[in-house]
Amino acid sequence: MKKISVLLAVTALTSVMATSAWSKTLVYCSEGSPEGFDPGIYTAGTTFDASSRTVYSRLVEFKHGSTEVEPGLAESWTVSPDGKEYTFKLRKGVKFQTTDYFTPTRDLNADDVVFSFDRQLKEDSPWAKYVAGGSYEYAAGMGFPKLIKSVDKVDDLTVKFVLNRPEAPFIADLAMDFASILSKEYADKLQADKKMEQMNQQPLGTGPFTFVAYQPDAVIRYKANETYFKGKEKIDDLVFAITPDASVRAQKLKSGECQIMPYPNAADIKDLQTDKSLKVLEQPGLNVSYLAYNTLVAPFDKTEVRKALNMAVDKRAIVDAVFQGSGSVATNPIPPTMWSYNKDIKDDPYNPEEAKKMLEKAGVKNLSMKIWAMPVSRPYMLNARRAAELMQADLAKIGVKAEIVTYDWAQYLKLSSAKDRDGAAILGWTGDNGDPDNFLDTLLGCDAVGGNNRAQWCNKEFDDLVKKAKQTSDIKERTKLYEQAQVVFKREAPWMTIDHSEEFIPMSTKVSGYVQDPVGVHRFDGVDIAE
Repeated sequence: MKKISVLLAVTALTSVMATSAWSKTLVYCSEGSPEGFDPGIYTAGTTFDASSRTVYSRLVEFKHGSTEVEPGLAESWTVSPDGKEYTFKLRKGVKFQTTDYFTPTRDLNADDVVFSFDRQLKEDSPWAKYVAGGSYEYAAGMGFPKLIKSVDKVDDLTVKFVLNRPEAPFIADLAMDFASILSKEYADKLQADKKMEQMNQQPLGTGPFTFVAYQPDAVIRYKANETYFKGKEKIDDLVFAITPDASVRAQKLKSGECQIMPYPNAADIKDLQTDKSLKVLEQPGLNVSYLAYNTLVAPFDKTEVRKALNMAVDKRAIVDAVFQGSGSVATNPIPPTMWSYNKDIKDDPYNPEEAKKMLEKAGVKNLSMKIWAMPVSRPYMLNARRAAELMQADLAKIGVKAEIVTYDWAQYLKLSSAKDRDGAAILGWTGDNGDPDNFLDTLLGCDAVGGNNRAQWCNKEFDDLVKKAKQTSDIKERTKLYEQAQVVFKREAPWMTIDHSEEFIPMSTKVSGYVQDPVGVHRFDGVDIAE
């Protein structure tokens, strides 16, 4: 089956490239299929790469290679003295893309911004649940429905956000993928035609590339947006060749079938670095990988059980096996390169004998559990199956029987967020905006339970600390609060923190202009390729 699927993908890719024989084409060997093309209802980087970073734009953007915010669709903004009102001036003359399925009749205006946020904030919006089983997980998890009182159109080119309280990372939050701006005119047409689900299948935005076609699990094709407000891109066609196997991605890169690939196997990095036709970018990742216990389900509702399981697993062995020198053992839920990282916290020691005693003391005997292993490579976890196997072997030494389960990526993300999920799930995160809030509140806050908070952990002491930290712009005060929150996290152990990793991006030496992004996305605006 694997050989057949690879052959189909290659055949599809060859067909796509044949239609672009006389244009400048860049092929990206992506690691997986997107869940959809509406960035508002997903949180996975694979989906963002294929949607928000190609098709869409936001009011503000992160500068290439940093978490510094710069103007995007908004050319300027002001903030009221009390920090509760943000007023944005939109660029004049920004065009939405023209596609085979929709031709815009007007430029971007305030109606598009209001629509893009109201659909995520208002439960009575006809777009609130337009995708079966989908929800605006990111907006909900970050508490936006409670935070934002209203999004108001002042005039065609002016939008005002009114908040219920100050929010220190608010501007940076608006540069994140879920805050992409959609066309209200296109949405109205789909609603009138009773084809609303097409918003998630045939995207239309103001970004650098226009969506052309998607062959599920094989190829996504884009073309340069001729009317992009920053100017047409240097490449004419962008192709995502979906290739889940990291070894196959490396083979395609070396043979010239693609020019850029993400997430190489640790064992392949040295070979890729010595290939004279390639170059390999690298940088510390703003990430963490973890095993999330479902704290709502016994016996994982007991702190002492979670701590015992943490002590039973040799995390150093996992990091060495999976990353082979390109990762480090994680202690805290935020990476050590991030401000407010608490260096004083000590990790749970690897101590199987003590772990066994703790389980016995907690009254837990003959424990059977499931370990969920991600089916895709991510920067923070290159091989979840291998990590799960090592956990399984370690847990067996203390009498715990662990079964490894997995699902396709879209199902994995959906099912792992369920409040009644069984067992513990391997997951991870790459920061989206360079702020500790994006880890601590987004992944562990009470608002994110049932969504990004896969541990289903709502701890009032922790939640009060991170919520208070968001309401002050004093960095020293925020740092103090986040340091305290990390102490609570480590004491209560809703996760087994696994690793932080280096990130490597191999590519052809013909590629220029590609910049590694600290927030882990893959952007192709500004990229060129020598013919």
